[in-house]
Amino acid sequence: MSDAPAAAGRRAAASYLRELLQRPGAYRRMWEQHVIRARSGEITQLAVAEVLARRLWSYPRVPGDVDVLPHQLKDTVSRALSGRLLSVLSGPRAVTPRTEQELQAAIGPRRHQTLSLHDHATVGPDGKMARTRTLQVIEAISDKVDRIPFLYDTKALTLEVGQGCTELTGDLYQVSEDLFVTYISLAQPLDAGETTTLEYWMTYQYPGDPLDPHERQYRRAVMRRLENFDIRVEFHPDKLPAGVWWATWDGVDGGIIEQEPVTLDTQHSVHRYLRFIEKTVAGFHWSW
Repeated sequence: MSDAPAAAGRRAAASYLRELLQRPGAYRRMWEQHVIRARSGEITQLAVAEVLARRLWSYPRVPGDVDVLPHQLKDTVSRALSGRLLSVLSGPRAVTPRTEQELQAAIGPRRHQTLSLHDHATVGPDGKMARTRTLQVIEAISDKVDRIPFLYDTKALTLEVGQGCTELTGDLYQVSEDLFVTYISLAQPLDAGETTTLEYWMTYQYPGDPLDPHERQYRRAVMRRLENFDIRVEFHPDKLPAGVWWATWDGVDGGIIEQEPVTLDTQHSVHRYLRFIEKTVAGFHWSW
């Protein structure tokens, strides 16, 4: 079935949205008050993002909304105004059915859900992945939740914990050839319905092979539905990539399904925010 009618509808909605924001009136005044440097006839997307962020601060729908920053919504604004809004991403799978079964056997029944997840990765001056800072808001779905599983696809990293966490359990389980799991202990146990924010850092120890695609990407595998997913990769100014693409993969072991080129911002970074993501592997990859 063709998606032409849906595409036409998105273009029409985007055109009407631009008209609302550009013509004199209440909507235009709302974002114009946040403009630092105006350009005649143009909608300042960061100013619109500022309005949306302030709205979420005042009327949060999930705990993570009170911490959202305007730049995290700029991509959403851009895609809405262009008619290419993609705030929901769903794929065929993140891992194979066998790996998913092995993972469920290793960690047991699900005891929490993630309300928001923010990944901020940095690439060093040597072109190697250096460090990732993650903020994760979780909600307990059962009582006495005192730890959460932490999954990763390589042993070549160091995990440090901060806000909301106390320590790692020290136990390391190999679920499959490339998938490992350990546990992060919470600073305070949660009962069903209670939430907390976790902060942790991952430091990488890749050998530094510029031809290895695994060393030229940062991606996230999501097996279940995840709301408020924010991913950002920042490059050192002394080592900027020749090209960067936003992509989805056919699971952690599969190839790229779709990709689109993206450009660096003034902070030498690329960013994507999704309201919902499920059953997919998504992120950025680049070339030197």
